Amino acid sequence: MVGRGTVTPQVFCAFFCLCLLVSGCARSEHRVIETTAYCGCRKCCSWERGSWKYLKLDFWDRYVSAGKHKGRPYTGKTAAGSEPTEPQPGLFSLSSLTHPWMIPVRTVFPWLWMHHDGTIAADTRYYPFGTRMYVPGWGWGVVVDRGGAIKGPSRIDLFFTSHGEALQWGRRRLEVEIIRP
Repeated sequence: MVGRGTVTPQVFCAFFCLCLLVSGCARSEHRVIETTAYCGCRKCCSWERGSWKYLKLDFWDRYVSAGKHKGRPYTGKTAAGSEPTEPQPGLFSLSSLTHPWMIPVRTVFPWLWMHHDGTIAADTRYYPFGTRMYVPGWGWGVVVDRGGAIKGPSRIDLFFTSHGEALQWGRRRLEVEIIRP
């Protein structure tokens, strides 16, 4: 028998779900987005060795070779100031089940235990920095960069460590899960 002032489990559950929706914990959406790939090479990021200002004798330095930042030193960092990375699945993930030969490697090296999000470049008018996305076939990533050719809500650019992997990915239209900050 329920007395006055007590809360039934159904009322508590409904109140808890309403609080989750209002607090923003359940703000994920799905959208079909055209994904492209890039890496840190000179073709993908438009940089060149040496400056004509120094007659290319400073060949160890890298400079932006195109766009409005032409001639400035190239650092390889994202627009948010971080180093770009590929997603790492971590030890306790679905990847460990599908690739069991990676379990001994992940247990030996402690930095492979935890999951790390990859770098995504997007139009920050639609996806601000910190927006998490799940791209099927690539993994979880965070928007921390903006590309010069990435315009609109239906395009993102995924970071790969090698140019060959970026070329292999190519251009794909995929349903992406988006979790806004």
